[in-house]
Amino acid sequence: MSSYRPFRFGLEVRPAASKDDWATKARRAEDSGYAILLLPDHLGEHFAPGPALMAAANVTTLRLGTYVYDNDFRHPVVLAKEVATIDVLTGGRFELGLGAGWRASEYQQAGIPFDEASVRVERTEETLRIIKGLFSEGPVDFTGKYYTITQLEGFPKPVQRPHPPILIGGGSKRMLSIAGREADIVSLNFRARGSESLDMTSIEQKLTWIRQAAGDRFNDLEFNLITFAVVVTDRPQEAAQQVAAFMRSFIGATQDDAVTAEQVLASPHFLIGSVDQISEELLSYREKYGISYITVHERDMDAFTPVMARLAGK
Repeated sequence: MSSYRPFRFGLEVRPAASKDDWATKARRAEDSGYAILLLPDHLGEHFAPGPALMAAANVTTLRLGTYVYDNDFRHPVVLAKEVATIDVLTGGRFELGLGAGWRASEYQQAGIPFDEASVRVERTEETLRIIKGLFSEGPVDFTGKYYTITQLEGFPKPVQRPHPPILIGGGSKRMLSIAGREADIVSLNFRARGSESLDMTSIEQKLTWIRQAAGDRFNDLEFNLITFAVVVTDRPQEAAQQVAAFMRSFIGATQDDAVTAEQVLASPHFLIGSVDQISEELLSYREKYGISYITVHERDMDAFTPVMARLAGK
């Protein structure tokens, strides 16, 4: 790629104990240099994204986003109204991350059917069409496999036109193809293959899928990378072994070779090394792949802040 977007950095945050603690957390993210505050959408120990992001908007100038709304938790008409309202009340600072849902346990606990992936993805694709229609002028008529909308005018309309930036992520060809066609921001991820391993499909292959789907709009896309661990260390092999053990536990793997230290060190989703090494790695990802938007988890905030400071404005 001949030109690069400047880096920007997002922080995915956990809940706080009180209103004041939440405000402090949001201000700290802004003061540290993060550009956008991100909330996941889960039924367990997480805040509801909409109200929490509005509270953060009132005490910062940060952009705000979902990382990501679970499509199955809201009807698309309800989601469109929530997103547009947040965008209006934040003065156009909202970014819509949307996904098909993945955590089967919370579906089961809530009594929500956890359909096979193809069904969840199809529903998400229909939702994208509906919400874009509701953000546009005029009433929406839509008849799909899962949703039917009849002469409904979306209100309010978002401040950002034609709509707030839409982030779609994934590791599969199908989800990344949808992202290529429909999203403004594409988040590159991997998939857990049950307890067998992580899908370590190369970024080159994922970008090929996206390019094929996006066509002429490929160069307008912003590429995001989610990091699962940031470890600043002069002993990367040892740190990678610890991270690999954590990831095996996270995906429920039973074999040590399901996730290895070598895979961790080779994956862009794990940033391990000195501040200089991690900074150079991210520069190389932008040069080779066009990845300029990096998301880190709150637990890695302190470790990543020196890296972010090194890359600020570049």
